[in-house]
Amino acid sequence: MKYVIIIGDGMSDMPLKQLKGKTPLQAAKKPALNKLAKTGRCGLLKTVSDERFPAGSDAAHLSLLGYDLSKSYSGRAPIEAASMGINMGPNDVAFRCNLITEKDGAIIDFNAGHINSEEGAKIIRRLQKELGQMGAEFHPGVGYRHIMVLRSKWSDAIQCKPPHDIVGKQIKDNWPTATKPEGAKTSQFLRQIMERSNEILKDDPINAARTKAGKKPANMIWLWGSGKKPNLQSFKQKYGLTGSIISAVDLLKGIGRLTELSVPDVPGATGYLDTNYEGKVEAALSALEKGNFACVHIEAPDEAGHEGDVKKKIKAIEDLDAKVVAPILFALEKSGEEFAIGILPDHATPIPLKTHNRDPVPFIIYNPKTKGDNLPEYSEEACAKGSLGLREGRDFMRILLGIKD
Repeated sequence: MKYVIIIGDGMSDMPLKQLKGKTPLQAAKKPALNKLAKTGRCGLLKTVSDERFPAGSDAAHLSLLGYDLSKSYSGRAPIEAASMGINMGPNDVAFRCNLITEKDGAIIDFNAGHINSEEGAKIIRRLQKELGQMGAEFHPGVGYRHIMVLRSKWSDAIQCKPPHDIVGKQIKDNWPTATKPEGAKTSQFLRQIMERSNEILKDDPINAARTKAGKKPANMIWLWGSGKKPNLQSFKQKYGLTGSIISAVDLLKGIGRLTELSVPDVPGATGYLDTNYEGKVEAALSALEKGNFACVHIEAPDEAGHEGDVKKKIKAIEDLDAKVVAPILFALEKSGEEFAIGILPDHATPIPLKTHNRDPVPFIIYNPKTKGDNLPEYSEEACAKGSLGLREGRDFMRILLGIKD
């Protein structure tokens, strides 16, 4: 039996005035997804209903993969650090380090105009040279997404706001804060590091060239998503499955490494609309030849949601349908092997909000041997009428695998 999960990150949304009351999922042309809503079983999934945890991709993916957040979740950054092969001791604290654009004391872009990985790495290496002596350890990642690690003596009793939640807001009102007295020193240090990064990067040659070319400069870093190394049971121990997580982003690769799933590098996988969809499909099918599980993660709908760009979000959904869902479904049906496929967003990233929320997300479970719901389309509204009803995130894998309660 082969199992596939396809995740359209942030794909779920709200009815939009500019779409005459439709959501982007309803407006998008998506024949493969609509076919599966007809032949599969559908419902709504509360991926992160517990408000102790953020409604973000880190907690949501762990939840939908069946992990107990109260035991497995420590923060986003240590998961991404694992993806990058960064060794962390039990007392080390990792932070996501976004390259951002600051202007007049406010964050005006949380991703510095989607700076590319080459330019991003050069900036991060400069920061390591300039700020490393202060005790900060910088590691280059993908695009605007990087990691900073503080070793041993620092506290994780801090709260840092995600930059995509505070675009347009004044930085002085959104600095990291301590959640316990022992976090005060660390929160102050983080502020110093971020302020120094702005001083260093405002005159950086890369940023001068970007500004001249009409691009947004990466003139500051923003630290968030902090945490210590989590302890996750392997996928083989938990489910008896071996396979891969295929994603462009370090967060998903980190979950793969921590759960002992392979994380193939797909050339041209960018985490945006220009990603290599065909390469991701090839990697998924290769994983199914070697094992029995593949999880394909597509980041583009989430990025479009954060940008508040409805046209890009619809395109991201249509590309996922045509370039990922359709070819994988065709290959599975052609193989002659028994299979089940699950499709869902990890969370909603509504266009009006430009950030995540806790709305339940529409999901499909398709097994050719199981009677479908005969829904007219795959959408938030249609899946609310599905036979699987309203479920918690932890239920998703059990339904996919056919595990009885």
